[in-house]
Amino acid sequence: MKTLLNNAQLDLTLQRLAHQLVENHIDFKNTVIIGIQPRGVFLSDRIVKMVKEITRKKEIAYGKLDITFYRDDVHTTSDIQIPSVTDIPFSVEKKNVILVDDVLYTGRTIRSAMDALIDFGRPERVELLVLVDRRFSRELPIHPDYTGYTVDTILTQKVKVNWKEQDGKDEVVLLTKA
Repeated sequence: MKTLLNNAQLDLTLQRLAHQLVENHIDFKNTVIIGIQPRGVFLSDRIVKMVKEITRKKEIAYGKLDITFYRDDVHTTSDIQIPSVTDIPFSVEKKNVILVDDVLYTGRTIRSAMDALIDFGRPERVELLVLVDRRFSRELPIHPDYTGYTVDTILTQKVKVNWKEQDGKDEVVLLTKA
């Protein structure tokens, strides 16, 4: 196991990402943030909180999107699929949507999220914010607009983002399978 981002580095990275969003979307009038369930929501919760602090806005349109039944591999497993909650209390019609996920790997999760997103309207624009980009493992032509950390990995490695809320500590680690 190798630590890619410790607690302090992770916090600085999140602050940078939040500031980049504010630079590009200033008042968030026509911009919404949507976290991808399950683990992208831990990241999006923090990003939304930081954006509110930076902009001093009390409300920013924020939703959570489950993609379980939009995945292209949903029927390839014998496991029962238990979806997370989708909570998007607004239309994304003609909005700038910022999709948020923790790790960008093959791109299939993001493709599924875009399919699911269309059920809530046709966005003006969709941007992608990820904490970690596993750059050379893409299977689909998907590229993040906002990246916290980029790492080159091999097939036997996995990037794991630990969140205090679920895992007891904040860090990003690189795991190698035996």
